Amino acid sequence: MQKIVSFLFVILALANAAGGKVYAQKHKTDDILGTWLNEERTAKVQVYKDGAKYFGKIVWLKETLDKVTGKPRTDDLNPDVKLRNTPLMGLILLRSFVFDGDDEWTKGTIYDPKNGKTYSCYIRFDTPQILKIRGYIGISILGRTTNWFKTY
Repeated sequence: MQKIVSFLFVILALANAAGGKVYAQKHKTDDILGTWLNEERTAKVQVYKDGAKYFGKIVWLKETLDKVTGKPRTDDLNPDVKLRNTPLMGLILLRSFVFDGDDEWTKGTIYDPKNGKTYSCYIRFDTPQILKIRGYIGISILGRTTNWFKTY
């Protein structure tokens, strides 16, 4: 029995050393709250709670001004023409997420101002400081994952 336990310990240590994710922490519903830096490091998104749902809005941009106009950047690719003048600063990207009790925030959407599209989405922690965000169309296999980093 001791050999089996030792063997399992070695396997887990090797998987961790090889970059395997052995991270498994049970999260609380509000662990997602805070400010997160996007993968490209061009924006910070504040995740907040409104009622029982979670939202995220842009609170910092690396480039705040449009290079052509010199004015604050706007949501110029929004499919709704009436919303194209909406400033990116303060724009809500994450909408209506709920904590599923099993380490995921689901049933929400993510808006991508780079292409003006909204996707179904789920969020989970990859590590205590990294959110794994998966946007998709229809089923989650048809999507893209990005990582956001906790800021302080």
